[in-house]
Amino acid sequence: MSDFDLPLTRYAMSGDVSIAYQTMGDGPIDLIIVPGMVSHVEFMHESPGYTASLRRLSGFARVVTFDKRGQGLSDRVPGAPSLEQRMDDVRAIMDDIGSKRAALLGISEGSAMSIMFAATYPDRVSHLVLYSGFASSPAQRMDNYEEIVSERAKAWGTGMLIKLINPSRARDPNAVSQFAKFERLSASPGAYRSLALMNASIDVRPILSAVRVPTLVLHRRTDTLISVETGQDLAKQIPGAKYIEYPDGDHMMTFGDVETLLGDVEEFITGHREIPSTDIERVLATVLFTDIVESTRRAADMGDQRWTHLLDMHDQLAKDLVEKHRGTLIKTTGDGILATFDGPGRAVRCALALRTASREIGLPLREGLHTGEIEIRERDIGGIAVHVAARIMAQSRADEILVSRVVTDLVAGAGLKFFDRGSHQLKGIPGRWDLFAASV
Repeated sequence: MSDFDLPLTRYAMSGDVSIAYQTMGDGPIDLIIVPGMVSHVEFMHESPGYTASLRRLSGFARVVTFDKRGQGLSDRVPGAPSLEQRMDDVRAIMDDIGSKRAALLGISEGSAMSIMFAATYPDRVSHLVLYSGFASSPAQRMDNYEEIVSERAKAWGTGMLIKLINPSRARDPNAVSQFAKFERLSASPGAYRSLALMNASIDVRPILSAVRVPTLVLHRRTDTLISVETGQDLAKQIPGAKYIEYPDGDHMMTFGDVETLLGDVEEFITGHREIPSTDIERVLATVLFTDIVESTRRAADMGDQRWTHLLDMHDQLAKDLVEKHRGTLIKTTGDGILATFDGPGRAVRCALALRTASREIGLPLREGLHTGEIEIRERDIGGIAVHVAARIMAQSRADEILVSRVVTDLVAGAGLKFFDRGSHQLKGIPGRWDLFAASV
């Protein structure tokens, strides 16, 4: 999924506190994901597997993700919020999106608040799913927990939590660097310390018997943060709860046998599960992303009517030129296009022609191209090559066409000119990438 397809962040007012949330999908069921201690609704899309997991769930539900007060993009608040305040935030989001009833998916420490919400407002909860959850914090059984939290707070922002939450990536320097940024964006060291100590006092065991909504408890045997015995004990104390245990995988839900886990969630909520396709069509293609430079400002300067007319002209030009160069226009993005070509030379020539044509109508473009394997998904495309092309475009300046070294190597001898633009780190993509500017 490209940046163009990522959900927009919106805000719901919970009292005088703004709660950041996103929605994906338009299914008949609302599924609200209650996060663990660290979250950032936008940056989490940079984590491998996260967006794909939401997309899988959005196949049957309108999926809601949010940052709890004091975290991520939600308002910072003094101290650590109580479970009651966190429940108010969920109700505020439900009211903001017009949701009368929803399924809750509580992750890690988000499970305790989900339990309390379901017991308090059973008429607003259709199903309760608890992943790697607990009723009472394991920290209560640690004599030196405050000392541990203080040490972790000193290392906050270095990626230290990856060893507990996502150990399968802990030896990858790029993954650690990415996780370090995630820590910094989710909360400050002081906020982390306050939240961790507050969470240590969580104990909802007295209300477990009051949970009357259908409940599914999921846990991984190899979870390095919350022991599998904790999950087993949680399931035993909730009347009628179903328990599923997985042999491996990280505490982070999006690593391990994710499809099986998400399929279990779907089947529990809907009564059936989608059988994933095993024969996704994969082809080699050159992916072209374009973006109109400063489109928001131009739209404001021109006014809606003139801007819409100009966009229509641009879209028609793009359609004609992509067809002329034997490409496939996957979609227009509102202020650009996504297209694929079966030959990198034709893709570059199309980008050059589109730049000239758009310039003539007063719409300078940024363009990015990369050749690689893509997945054909009905009317859309996916795969790492799509992400790379989008990131390359993001590096380009106004009126510039940037391509990867793969493209330049494949069109050698085709009479196209390229100028070295140096080595770059592409957001969310491992390694460094040599980029080149295409020219006539």
